[in-house]
Order: sequence, then structure tokens, then C-alpha cells
Amino acid sequence: MSGSGPWLNLSYAPRALFKFPPDAAPPAVPPPFEEHSFKTPFAIPADVYNMVLGPEWPLTIALLYAMTVLFINAYNRRNNNQPWSISKIRVFRPFVILHNVFLAVYSAVTCVAMVRALKHALPHYTEHNALIRTVDALCKMHGPRGLGDAVTFNPISNLWQTTNKQILLGGNGLPDSTDVGRIWNEGLAFWGWIFYLSKFYEVFDTFIILAKGKRSSTLQTYHHAGAMLCMWAGIRYMSPPIWMFVLVNSGIHTMMYTYYTISALGFRVPQAIKRTLTSLQILQFVVGASFAAVHLFVSYSIPIDVPYHLSESPQPQEPMFSSMIATITQPSLISTASGGAMALLKKLVYRAAGEEGLAENVPRPAITSQSIPFDQNPPSQQVLNAVKRVVYRTEYHPIHCIDTTGQSFAIWLNLIYLFPLTGLFVRFFVKSYLRRTSGSAKHPTKQRAFSKSGHDALHGVARELESLGEAPVEDGINGTLENLRNRARRERTTKSASIGSASVYSDEGVLSDDEQRYLAHFKSRVSDALETQGLTPKSNKAMSPERAKTPEEALKEEKDMEEIRKSVYAKLQDVSKRQEDSNGTAK
Repeated sequence: MSGSGPWLNLSYAPRALFKFPPDAAPPAVPPPFEEHSFKTPFAIPADVYNMVLGPEWPLTIALLYAMTVLFINAYNRRNNNQPWSISKIRVFRPFVILHNVFLAVYSAVTCVAMVRALKHALPHYTEHNALIRTVDALCKMHGPRGLGDAVTFNPISNLWQTTNKQILLGGNGLPDSTDVGRIWNEGLAFWGWIFYLSKFYEVFDTFIILAKGKRSSTLQTYHHAGAMLCMWAGIRYMSPPIWMFVLVNSGIHTMMYTYYTISALGFRVPQAIKRTLTSLQILQFVVGASFAAVHLFVSYSIPIDVPYHLSESPQPQEPMFSSMIATITQPSLISTASGGAMALLKKLVYRAAGEEGLAENVPRPAITSQSIPFDQNPPSQQVLNAVKRVVYRTEYHPIHCIDTTGQSFAIWLNLIYLFPLTGLFVRFFVKSYLRRTSGSAKHPTKQRAFSKSGHDALHGVARELESLGEAPVEDGINGTLENLRNRARRERTTKSASIGSASVYSDEGVLSDDEQRYLAHFKSRVSDALETQGLTPKSNKAMSPERAKTPEEALKEEKDMEEIRKSVYAKLQDVSKRQEDSNGTAK
């Protein structure tokens, strides 16, 4: 198909591209390496590169990961979600911090590398046909930069090919490693492969949560297992939209692991930032799925130089003497003339017209004795005058954005993965951020508001107890007590510090029986934790001689603990009072 210029169209991909299992050809092209550079910091052997891209790697690891999480979730539930002993050793908290710092820095570097690759691959918006050139740069990832200069794989011939005859392949029949200006060679081949491997390491996020005795949600388990498979498919089959996965996901992970690092260091992160991060993750999935799906419908045209073979016989340019030659050579005038006289006469006429070449081509009388019709050239003249030449004409031929069954398979796998994942994240967002302020809860009763406050306070105390367990051993009891005293002083500065714990438990009209039992269990947990740390007179009696405290010290510590209890219960009262005030305002 030809045309006056390139065009862009939406059309469904050929059915031959939708096949399961997809064709194994072509294998992934390893990143080019000539010297250490940002796009390829070090060389990766081709056999190693393709070995870890075998399907058995992501399938096995994802399956083992999901089964292990299910087993440990059940184990933690049977043990009342108690933290593991490993989470209380000195090196656990530094490991968590370093883990988050490493992933935050690595994700940032990957994001920068992909931005650089796009900068080198995409045309400037002022270039001629910039839109079509941009589509071509995002759809075709191999070969030099330029519309129609890409190197693509032909699944029919099982060979790499190009429509531009001036572009050469490498010696092994693969795209030339020295080609620049396409996303694959500009960084995706290296950083995309490393990003795929990082999905295996990210499962430590889950095991950190499990080691704290918490449950790994379905969202997290599905997210990590699916990411392994999708990144594998995108890099293994060199699918065009995989660069979007690497770029956007690394950017989101940079912010997410920075947030995890700040939280692990003990700083409180505003709720608005948490909500923003979750919103960005949802937006990432929606945009990524839409962008990947578009590749199944995009086609456009590229310029191709088509050869045309021409064969021409030049005619003598003799307009002034054409009528004279025709008259002289009429059969009625030369019926009595001999063959030699006729040949001589023709030569004289051609030479008079300046056509020496035609005059020499007049056959000699000795060679031919028969007359040749005027409208038929002698054989010798036909050979001498025939001209053959090849003319190239630029035509625009349509091509589709994807070329192989593997590329389409990677797109479909990502779509199948992203739709449920987006639903899980939306469900999490609604439960975590919207349901608490939904219109259906405009006028909650005092009991419901107080019960909600109690649950929030219990989560706060759980963090207090967890920090007790994570404190270094050599800090000793005195260091722990000092932390508790500082927290108690901060709590006394709040508005509700003057309200004692007795008012909470004595107000029978405010608390229901269930809430009183809940708070009693709450107080019991605090007391048990303090007793475990040797901070109560009861536990002090059973302590070894080297840890035993005097009655005065034990009494002082008990008073400090009582202040902690009062401040926690004051939080309950204050939250309940604020809830009642908001209800009155709403009415």
C-alpha cells in the first residue's frame, strides 16, 4: 500500500499473533556492552541472561512464595499473631531500615535510567512527522533510530530483518549491538532485566511483616507473585509496553520505600501521604493497563524504497528530417534501387542530421541482402540501443505495533494481572481511607464512636509494646524506662492529660459490657508486657539477684507505668469527646 505520507490507524492485531503457548523465538537479546556506561554498567553473558529468563524460574519462585505465605499466615494465627523471636534481636531493625533504603535508592536509579533511555529514543516534538516517529520509537525496540529503520523479527522466516537495505544486522544474525537510538539498547535490556530480578528480592517485604507476627494480606501476596511473572514475560519476549512497567513502577517504589524507611526510623507519616501513595499505585495500574492494551490496536505506515526495473530503447531525435526519411524510404520510390544504394542513402541522410551513431548502425549490403521494413529495427540495432535501469520509489506500507506471539502474550498476561490487582487496591483504599468518613456514618452512637476509639488506642499500645521488645538489650531497663517517662510527659501536655483512668472505668453509663471487657483485656496486655520486662513489683520478686530492684525503685517504676496507663486512657476519652463534638456539629 502506498501513500503520500505516513499515517496512524487503529486496527486489531492479526489473529496469528494470539497463540498459547507463544513461540519461543526469538530469544531475548542481551544488552550491548563495549565499555562501562550508565545504560550498561557491566556485561551480562548471553547464556546467563537467557537462563534466568526461563519460565521455570518465575513460576517456581512465585508458587513457593504464595504457598509459604499461606502456611505462615496460618501459623501466626494459631499463635495469636505473636512476633517471632528474630524480630526482637538487635540486628532486625537495622536490617529493615537498610532493606528499605536499598530498594528506595535502587528504584530511583532504575527510574532515572529509563528516563534517559526514553530521552535518547523519542524524537523531538518539532521534528517532521513527530507523532508517527514517536509511535515507531515506542513500538519497535531494536535497530537504529528513525522511521522505517527498525530491525524486527519475522515469525514466518524466523529471521531478524529490516526494510531499510542500508542497515545491516550483526554477524550472528541478531540486531547490531552498536545500533543506538532505540529503547532496548539504550538501557531497557540491562535495567529491565535487573528490575525483573529485583522482584524476587522484594518478597523480603512480606517476610518482615510475617516475622512481626502480622498477616500478609491477599493484596500483598498477589502483588508480589504476579509482578514476578509479568516482568518475566515482558523482558523475555521483549514486549514494547514493558518499558512503562519499569519506568512507572520504579518511580512509585522510590516514593513507597522512602516512606517505609521514614516509618522504620520512628517518624510519623501524615495520613495524607499514605493516601496519596495508594492513589498513585491505583493510577499506575489503570494507566499501565490502558497503555499496554493500546498496543494491540495500533498500526501505522513506514517509508519503504520499492525498486522498479525499467527497459528503454532511445529513439533518434530527428524531428526535422523525419518526413524526409519517410518519403525517401517509401517502397514506391525505391523499387528500382539496389540494396547497396539504399543503405548508402540512409547513411547520408543520418549523417546530414548529425546522427552519426544511427548512420553506423545501418547494415552493410554485404551483411544483409534483404530489405528490412522501416518499422522494425535490425537485431544488431536492438541490442545496441536497449537500456535497462532500476528506479526506486518511496512508498508507505502499513505495519502493526507488535510482531510476535510472545509480545502479545506478555501484554495479555499483564492485563489479566492488573485488573484484579486494581480492584484489590481500590478495596484497600475504600476500607482504609473512605469508609471512616463515609456518609453512612454521619451520626454514630456514642458506643460505636467509643469502641472505634478503643480499637485505635489498642493499635497504639501494640506499637508501644512492640518497641519494648525491639529495644537493644544493653540499653537495660533504665533506658526503656526513660523512653516511657518521656512518652508519659508528652502525653501529659495534651488536652486530655488531666482525665484519670478511673473515670473511664467508673462511668457505667458510657461503656457497654463488651467495651468494659475489651478495656480490661487491654489493661491486662499492658500489665503482662510490663511484667515480662520486669517493671512491676510482682515480677521484681522473681528476678535474679543481679536484676533485683529496691522497693523504692519498683514503686517509682510502677508510678511511671501508671502514668502511661492514664495517658492511654485519656486518649480514649479525648477521642470520644472529639467524636461527640463532631456529631453535634453535624446535627
